[in-house]
Order: sequence, then structure tokens, then C-alpha cells
Amino acid sequence: MHHEQVMDTCFSITMNGKSLQVRAGTTVAVAIVQSGSLSRHSVLGEPRQPLCGMGICYECRAQIDDLLHQKTCQILCRPGMKVATE
Repeated sequence: MHHEQVMDTCFSITMNGKSLQVRAGTTVAVAIVQSGSLSRHSVLGEPRQPLCGMGICYECRAQIDDLLHQKTCQILCRPGMKVATE
């Protein structure tokens, strides 16, 4: 399969209980932003989104398939994946 064909492949993940179509190769962090969701809230209640994009800042953490505090900028979406940011 050529690179162009892989990038044109779409599938569904679940984002905060709603179905979301993403392209193959999309990170969970990008899917969160595309969905209009926030990655998380700080302990003071401030909204957070990805900052560094390389797994250092931890601002992109979310729950993926029941695993808490996953660095979403480092994880590619998989068909059927369940992401929770709320």
C-alpha cells in the first residue's frame, strides 16, 4: 500500500462518548483538537491543550481505552479507540 493510500484511510474512534472519523496516522492529540474538546483541566480548573507535541510537557494527557494520563501526542488513533477528556 502506498503512503497516499494509507493517509486516505478513515475510521471511527469514540471521543467523549461520540463517534469521530479520523484519518490513519492521526495522533490522539490532533483528534482531540479536531473534535473541539480540551485535553484536560489543570488542578486549578484551567483548560489544557497540547503544547510541545513531543511528550515532554504532559499537557496533552487524556484517558485512552481506560488507561489514565496517556500522552496523546505520542499515540496514533486506532479503529474503535475510546478517548475520554471530560
